Amino acid sequence: MKNTPPILGLRTTIYHVTDLAKAKAWYSQVLGVSPYFDEPFYVGFNVGGFELGLDPDTSEGKPGPGGAVTYWGVENADRALERLKKLGIEAASPVRDVGGGIRVATVTDPFGNVFGLIENPHFPNTAA
Repeated sequence: MKNTPPILGLRTTIYHVTDLAKAKAWYSQVLGVSPYFDEPFYVGFNVGGFELGLDPDTSEGKPGPGGAVTYWGVENADRALERLKKLGIEAASPVRDVGGGIRVATVTDPFGNVFGLIENPHFPNTAA
């Protein structure tokens, strides 16, 4: 039986943006690639096997310093969130399905940082 670590590695960074069309055009130029996922509620770029996401929903995060959220890969978002709660961390947002079987949640670490969890069945499992 394989002993999988609770955190599988970096997966996604999300930037909150107020103008999704403008941000999509700018990041397409900067990154030199078109988005692989392009919807009115989210734009995702594959950058060297990792994802940069643009999220126009600013209810959970604001653009600018401190507005980015980095998501760490987990096999099961529910179990990962429960494990972190047992370690005394409060959930910032519950586990939610964001489409395509991808599930995310965020917690706030003891230092005030947002720590994202992502269960993404489409991302290669890089666990040892």
